[in-house]
Amino acid sequence: MEGVGAYGGGKAGGAFDPISFVQRPQVLLRVICWLFSIIVFGCISSQGWQPNKEKKMVCLYNEDANACNYGVGISVIAFLASMGFLVGEYMFEQMSSVKTRKHYVLADLGFSGFWSFLYFVGFWYLTSQWGKAEEPAGGIGVSNVRAAIAFSFFSIFVWAASAFLAFQRFRQGSDAVFSTNFEADGMQQTYPSYPGGPDSEQHYQEPPFSAGPNARGPTDFQAPAY
Repeated sequence: MEGVGAYGGGKAGGAFDPISFVQRPQVLLRVICWLFSIIVFGCISSQGWQPNKEKKMVCLYNEDANACNYGVGISVIAFLASMGFLVGEYMFEQMSSVKTRKHYVLADLGFSGFWSFLYFVGFWYLTSQWGKAEEPAGGIGVSNVRAAIAFSFFSIFVWAASAFLAFQRFRQGSDAVFSTNFEADGMQQTYPSYPGGPDSEQHYQEPPFSAGPNARGPTDFQAPAY
């Protein structure tokens, strides 16, 4: 397609179009990942910890501090990574090197797939611990705890979708490189194997060493005079 560069991005040096940038699927998914990460760590950080009967702050997920720390940890990293990938999407059009684009796409694919798995683990971890926990007094923090579980579940699919788009980019870039090499090989000049072969009349209109006006041909032999 005209105006499309390596790995599905625009050609380097092209004018930046903010409308097309915002409408790009990769950018929309990154924004959603960013928002979901804020919701998860915000819900756990704000009301995920409540005082117990001994006035000690405990995690509402069955008083398992690791559950709260895990949910906050993966969400904070997802928040920072989403911002980094948004910057990367902006810089993607300015990457003139095909190798640089390839490395970015592979990093996107690997990180997104791995974080989808971590959110899958986090969803089941938080759900399991919440199912064993006692109802907090007055129901304080229940809505936040459940919201963190729900948006952890949603994040699985959003990060998986980001990984899928990165995989499509990688395939598109690989196919483009293969197609370019194939076309270059097809343009190489071919030569017949030997003069006088079946295709010699098509490729050779005259012998490679034509005889001059004073040169003798193969049938102009004259016996020496004695």
